[in-house]
Amino acid sequence: MSADGATELEDAYEELLRFVYATPVGLLELDASGAIGIANPVAMQLLLQFVPPEGLTNFFSVMEVLAPELRNLVDGFRPAAGIVCENHRIFAGPASRREAAESKVLGCTLVKLGPNRLMAALLDISVQIAQERRLNEAEAWFSSLIDDSNDFAVVMLDAAGRISAANDSVLQQTGLTERDTIGQQLDIFEADDLCSSRTPPAEKLAAARRNGWHLEEGWHKTGNGGRYWCQMLVTVRAGAEESPGSPIAGYTAILRRAQQHQFNSANLKQLLTTDHLTGARNRAHFFEVAERECLRAIRFGQPLSVIMLDVDHFKHVNDRHGHPAGDETLKTLAQACSRLIRNSDVFARVGGEEFAVLLPATDLQSAAETAEKLRACVAATEIRAANATLQCTISLGCAALNAEARDIPTLLAAADAALYKAKHSGRNRVVVANTRQTILEPVSIPTLELSAKGG
Repeated sequence: MSADGATELEDAYEELLRFVYATPVGLLELDASGAIGIANPVAMQLLLQFVPPEGLTNFFSVMEVLAPELRNLVDGFRPAAGIVCENHRIFAGPASRREAAESKVLGCTLVKLGPNRLMAALLDISVQIAQERRLNEAEAWFSSLIDDSNDFAVVMLDAAGRISAANDSVLQQTGLTERDTIGQQLDIFEADDLCSSRTPPAEKLAAARRNGWHLEEGWHKTGNGGRYWCQMLVTVRAGAEESPGSPIAGYTAILRRAQQHQFNSANLKQLLTTDHLTGARNRAHFFEVAERECLRAIRFGQPLSVIMLDVDHFKHVNDRHGHPAGDETLKTLAQACSRLIRNSDVFARVGGEEFAVLLPATDLQSAAETAEKLRACVAATEIRAANATLQCTISLGCAALNAEARDIPTLLAAADAALYKAKHSGRNRVVVANTRQTILEPVSIPTLELSAKGG
C-alpha cells in the first residue's frame, strides 16, 4: 500500500473513532463470547452502575443480572451476519429510591457482523417507556368511556388529600355514606386484600402531581362487606393562578366499576414486571413492591422478611451441559418455588442465578421455615434438559426488619450475608442473618451439589 493510501486509511479510521465516541448512543464492539473490544463513553455511562467487581470486560457478564437472555439470543442466531435483536428492552430497576415507580429501561440492539464479531447499541428509553405506559393506560380508560355507559363516582379532595365532597354515585357504587367519606383519604374505598399491594394515598397524589394524572385499578369495598374491581383516575386541580409552580387547589378522583380482563394495560403491566426467562417477577418490580411494603411494615409495626437464594455450582451446569440446560434449571427452580409461596409474597429473579423472596407480615422464624421448604423442594426436583436429567441444590439466607435493618438495601445486605455463610458452610442449607447457626438443618436428602442422569 502506498504512503498516501495508508494515510487515507488512518484518517478514515480516526474519523470512525470520532464518530463512535461522539454519537449519543452507547456503542460496543464485542467478540462472540461478549468480550469488549471498544466501548464509547455513552456505553460506559449507561453500564457503569451494573459493572461487576471484575470490571467492564465482558458485555454478557455485565448483562447477566438484568438480561441473561441476550447471551442466548446470540448463541441461537444462526445466520453468518444480521440483526440479532432490535431495541430489546432491559428493565434495570428503579431510577432512584425516591421514584421507585419510575423504572430505568435500556433499549439494546445487537448486530452480528461476522463469525466472531458483534456490535451492541444501547439507548436509555426510560422516558419513552413511561410515556408509553401512560398513553396505553389513557387509551384504555377513554376507550372504556365510549364503550361503556356505567355511572362514575366523583370525589373531590383538598390539597392535603382529604375527601371534601362526593357525588351521589359514590353512595350507589360503594355503599359508603357522606359521613363515612368526608375527611378521609382515598384508601377508604379500597378493600383489605392481601393478594395485591396497594399504592398508598400519598403516592397516588405524588404521581398525579408529577404527571398531571394517575390511573390504577384494584379491589374496592362496598358498604355491605363485598368488593368490586375498580378503575381510579386521580387528577390535579390547579390553583387560581394556574401557572407553573403555583399551589394546587386539590384533586379529583373518578371511580368506575370495571371487569378485570377488560383493562388493556394488563398485558403491559405483566411485561413490565416479569422476568423474560423464568416467569418470576423481575428486579424492578421486586424493589418497587419491597420499598412500599417496608414503609407499610414500619408504619404499622408489622414484621417483614426477605429470603435470598442462589443456585449451588450453577457455573458447572452451564460449562458441562450448556446454557440451555442452565436456563431450564432456572425456569424449573422458579416454577417450583413459586408454587410454595403465598399470593401476598413476591418471588423475583434479581441476578443471573440469584432470586429473592419478599415476605410481608412474616417474622424471621417463619421466613426460615419457608426457606427450608424451598430448599427441600428444589433438592428433590428433577430438571429435564435436552441432553440430561439434572438435580441441583440452593443455598438460602434470611433476614427480617429490626432496629439495625430498617430499609430494603440494609435488609437485603443482611440476607445476602447470610446466603454467603450458607455457601461457605457447605451449601444446600438455610442460614439466618445475625447468627452463626443454621436454622433448620437440612432433612435427610443427600447434599447434592449437582448430579446428572443420562446424557
